[in-house]
Amino acid sequence: MNRRVWLMTLKPGCEAEYKARHDAIWPELLDLMAANGIRDFTIHRHDLMLIAVQDRDMPQVTSEPDPVQWRWWAAMESLMECHPDTRPIQIEVEDVFAFHSDKLAKEP
Repeated sequence: MNRRVWLMTLKPGCEAEYKARHDAIWPELLDLMAANGIRDFTIHRHDLMLIAVQDRDMPQVTSEPDPVQWRWWAAMESLMECHPDTRPIQIEVEDVFAFHSDKLAKEP
């Protein structure tokens, strides 16, 4: 499994609308994520900082985003800090520690 974690930033006053749009996320966007091997995707919020965690069954392919993804980004642009082409500004986060209880040695 491949995990990515990144930070994004909301614009002030957009917290409730950002949550509302994700509560009504487009089914075609969920289908696209599943088709691209995304197993789990969570977004956490602290004030205006968003922390996104994505687990995929396969590495991300570096290709042009799907038109559904572009439409979603355009719909979210007014709420977030974005690049001029509407992609959210994403800052990759480095893993420095991980604990997995299933990796512990079992007593005989």
